[in-house]
Amino acid sequence: MRLATTLSDESITKFPGRRMSDTTIRRPIKWNSSADTNVGMVREVNEDSIMSNPEAGLWAVADGMGGYEAGDVASNMIVSSLAEISKHEHLATFIDNIEDKIIDANQRILEYSNIMHDGRMLGSTIVSLLIKGQVGVCLWAGDSRLYLLRNNQLQQLSRDHSHVQELLDQGAITEEEALSHPDANVITRAVGTSNELYIDVNAFNVQLGDTFLLCSDGLYNAVDEFEIEEQMRSHDTDNAVKQLIVKALENGAPDNVSIVMVKSVSENNRSQLNALNPVTSH
Repeated sequence: MRLATTLSDESITKFPGRRMSDTTIRRPIKWNSSADTNVGMVREVNEDSIMSNPEAGLWAVADGMGGYEAGDVASNMIVSSLAEISKHEHLATFIDNIEDKIIDANQRILEYSNIMHDGRMLGSTIVSLLIKGQVGVCLWAGDSRLYLLRNNQLQQLSRDHSHVQELLDQGAITEEEALSHPDANVITRAVGTSNELYIDVNAFNVQLGDTFLLCSDGLYNAVDEFEIEEQMRSHDTDNAVKQLIVKALENGAPDNVSIVMVKSVSENNRSQLNALNPVTSH
């Protein structure tokens, strides 16, 4: 069964139709990235998994749920599948391949649950970013997020699949009430929880100067967006990710914390940065 894909209204406006043509880029944008994950201050097991593959132009964060040998296995199944993807010539093929890998992971998680945990509920969120030329695409399910910092303005490109977000959309609660809502950890969509899964897709232009940040809810529930934005302004992605992890731990980090930061650089700057801080995929 193929998973249904939901393309956001904003994406449809920018890119009418699903299939997007690849164009010749006059000035290729290069991307540096850094990634890290931490168990936090309360949990005994890190159920998050991360992936950073700048060569393929693909990054991902998955936040597992279900406990030991459950949530961690689920999130790892997703990122391990995505890690098998290589760079594609055509953008539409790239997107299809990502969807196929998530479909495969969804079914394998369900099978693993039935065999190893007697059908107990387990699964994982997923947020992924792919960049090809001047186009970026976010595919996600759950409440892990993708942020973009552009022209000193921070915006969230993904939209949480959560009970609290639904209440916000209905006008039932305020943004302030959402921060302390008792159902803040209740998500409405995840990989591995059902045979039918809808993946949201948001496509957008990318440009020199953009900085992206993928994260699990363990970051944005422990560190406010002002501090996230401040670190995203840094030219040193390794240090920025480290400082965000430290800040989350200082604030108690009740959940696992995972971050992938992706920053555009000119070819000259990239060569200098790679000489100082070689990029390592996690």
